[in-house]
Amino acid sequence: MKMKVLTTALFAFIAISAFAQPREVNNAKDEYTKFDGLRSNMALAKPALVNAKTAIDKAAANTKTAALPEMFALKAAIYASLANIDTDPATIQADVATAQDAMTKAQAADTKNENTNMIKHAGIELAQLQLNNGVKAFQAKNYDEAYKAFEAAHKMLPEDTTAMLYAGISASNGKNYPAAIESYKELINSNYGKKTQSYNDLTTLYLYSKDTTAALKTIGEAVAKYPTSTDLRKREIEVSLQAGQSGDLISKIDAAVKADPNNKALYYYEGLTYSQIAEAEGADIKKLQKADIKAAAAKPGVKLAPNPQIAKLQQMRNDNYAKAATQYQKALAIDPNYFEAVLNMGYVTIAPAIDIYNNAQQIPVNQAKAYNDAMAKATAGFDAAKPYVTKAVELNPQSVDALTNLKSYYLGKKDTENANAVQKKIDALPKQ
Repeated sequence: MKMKVLTTALFAFIAISAFAQPREVNNAKDEYTKFDGLRSNMALAKPALVNAKTAIDKAAANTKTAALPEMFALKAAIYASLANIDTDPATIQADVATAQDAMTKAQAADTKNENTNMIKHAGIELAQLQLNNGVKAFQAKNYDEAYKAFEAAHKMLPEDTTAMLYAGISASNGKNYPAAIESYKELINSNYGKKTQSYNDLTTLYLYSKDTTAALKTIGEAVAKYPTSTDLRKREIEVSLQAGQSGDLISKIDAAVKADPNNKALYYYEGLTYSQIAEAEGADIKKLQKADIKAAAAKPGVKLAPNPQIAKLQQMRNDNYAKAATQYQKALAIDPNYFEAVLNMGYVTIAPAIDIYNNAQQIPVNQAKAYNDAMAKATAGFDAAKPYVTKAVELNPQSVDALTNLKSYYLGKKDTENANAVQKKIDALPKQ
């Protein structure tokens, strides 16, 4: 009889012991849940996390619960949270290693997907730690380390667009363009909201890498997806000009116009293309003029003839401004209040007048007729621009570009009082 009693007692002890260890898993879960609820007050939350660690360590030490998927998932989450609040680097490193090991084992053991949420939670905790490390490294301008941290966070949370974006920005700042390109390619294929900006940035990264073919392909794809985006259309024009393919771009826009002749934006974009070509020619003119000045300085007292290429470029520039004006006029025929077309129409009309005005100031005083003829031509140009520069300001009084064009008009007309008044309006605008 005694043996029977002892045997019964032994079975009771075994049963109690077996239930005690799952209870530690439950205790760990309860304490960790308490910690999660008190996170906003870490002084109150930390004791619960410490209790959760104690409980999960006991569960991990017992052979009956050491291999439970729930134990691994909880351990991963608890140690990941510890890593986020610990301050000692060595302790943090140990916490992270324990959390990552537990998460790997949880993913392998959880064949029934019963602990998916806790495993995901552990991943978020570890990713947050990497994001924090990345931010610190970025602020210290250690862009390579920042990229590594953000990329590690991204691997833990593949769908997290913040980690993708930060990894791309860090790689770009560190001039690691191949890595930055890969991050932005992922970004444009994700659910990230600012797709047009991402396409723009990716195009820039390809240009930094001197890969104009990929840049053109990327911006072309972007415009096809977002045809109403002004920023992308402008970028396509810029990239096409850099790649020496402005003719192809104009042909493309012409084809689009034939298919949609009432689309004011297409005329605007073609005008903008001609405007950009003219601006590029203007930059070349300035380079040649600087070269002439330098050559003249090297030979004082010797009158050197100006580079004949300058006059040729000036004519080409004016021709392209005229072509741009034709397209802007077509856009305004559809919508007279199309601000961008009004603004640019004013600019392409006033720009040649400014050139004539400035060149007139270089005419010797003994050539009065030449000076007067040039000023009359400049004045006619300023007068032609007036309806557009004034209307642009009416349509958008907060536009710096519109106000600047209006100020140029008044300066060309030698109306200093109004020019100063416009400058005051510019100065009063909110700083960008």
